[in-house]
Amino acid sequence: MTSARSLFSRIGSALKEDDCCAVPNSKPHKVAIIGSGGAAFAAAIRLQEGGADVTMVERGTTGGTCVNIGCVPSKILISAAHVAHVRASSPFDIGISVAPPVVNRAVLQAQQQARVEELRKAKYESIIENSANIRLMHGEARFKDDHTLLVKGKGGRDQPLAFDRALIATGASPAIPPVPGLNTTPYWTSTEALASQKLPEHLIIYGGSYVALELAQAFLRLGSKVTMIVRSRILSRSDHAIGDAIQQILIDEGMRIFTDKEIECVEHQSGRFTVEVGGERIVGDRLLIATGRRSNTASLGLKNAGVLTNENGAIPVDEFLRTSNPNIYAAGDCTPNPEYVYVAAAAGTRAAANMLGGNERLDLSVVPGVVFTDPQIATVDLDEFTARRNGVKVDTRMLTLDNVPRALANFDTRGFIKLVAEPETGRLLGAQAVASQAGELIQTAALAIRAQMTVHDLASQLFPYLTMVEGLKLAAQTFTKDVKQLSCCAG
Repeated sequence: MTSARSLFSRIGSALKEDDCCAVPNSKPHKVAIIGSGGAAFAAAIRLQEGGADVTMVERGTTGGTCVNIGCVPSKILISAAHVAHVRASSPFDIGISVAPPVVNRAVLQAQQQARVEELRKAKYESIIENSANIRLMHGEARFKDDHTLLVKGKGGRDQPLAFDRALIATGASPAIPPVPGLNTTPYWTSTEALASQKLPEHLIIYGGSYVALELAQAFLRLGSKVTMIVRSRILSRSDHAIGDAIQQILIDEGMRIFTDKEIECVEHQSGRFTVEVGGERIVGDRLLIATGRRSNTASLGLKNAGVLTNENGAIPVDEFLRTSNPNIYAAGDCTPNPEYVYVAAAAGTRAAANMLGGNERLDLSVVPGVVFTDPQIATVDLDEFTARRNGVKVDTRMLTLDNVPRALANFDTRGFIKLVAEPETGRLLGAQAVASQAGELIQTAALAIRAQMTVHDLASQLFPYLTMVEGLKLAAQTFTKDVKQLSCCAG
């Protein structure tokens, strides 16, 4: 792979010329897009606005991962589980009678699917129906050469599709680890878990990242017993304080968690899974594999088009979204860029603009992220763990939520807000939060980082009282003050 990276680097350097992608304005060109998710549609809309003739090729369901089997259905499931949890248990049970819910998973799943189909129709299918310059082909696409796709339809016949420019936006799929016995069992991925119409009695989950965490807590709150098996640490690539906090929260809710363990083998018999972990045999009726994702590139015939991939099958792109072939672009989860739909959509839009002769960069210098557990986990940019691992000197402060008035009013002080600053200047470098509505507060931190604000700048801003985002101000104040000695609304 060293030679491949070197080749890509040389090609990327050659592509830095501003006019490398120029296209005559008098002649709209043909663009082929492989995939129909967030990146694909963002690109198609922009290309149509620029006068291009767009053909989108999709082998599965229109709309891609997010609306069909990812963001949308998972957040609906999580919302339903939150309602069930609050009805069964809340900080106000002393004054409000508890009413343990009866959960009908089949009805909830039907409601979930109806909303998925509604959004797919409104945000994806109707765009094609109402667009003169966007058409959809159903089939499996692969490159014949660097200007032709072969699209295999239901009849198995290859139909050629010529293009001037192409965008690869094929997304990613669950990566399945090589566990002995696993492939002969009816294990779940997140797709099957979200489509299930019956709650497992005992759900075993293999994985410790955001997909595993979100689904684990949701099924636990809906009434399943849940055991999570994590190969290293929970959220191992994040600040360790985050993983430690959410692990304890899940244990307190009744989940069993194994860390630094691998499943040694899997058996399935009479509707029951048996997994061996550290000398112990764990039995459950469902096994969910959530150990990461892998780019959907293996079947594309990329070598025929001179498009390189990395060791994980992802397609490296430059900041203009160009692959090693200057006429072919890539965006979304099939690239090494952060696996967020909003990053994919931004990449698709910029790739399209550049195909039309533009010179737009995808700026990934500030990228917020959210894990939709309860409390939520939100992060942006540098954390202390990464900084110290890379030898970067930082100054950090962690504010526990018992110092945040909104959390006290909610009677829920689980979690923290942590800020990372440059020691010499106090410039904000990163923020992490485990808190109710952490996803809502993190964008404020992202904007502060983007504006190159210091923690002292942040501490002096006006924040509405009794909001969770006020915790950012309080966390910033801890760099120079003891916030326990301040009044409620101290400025």
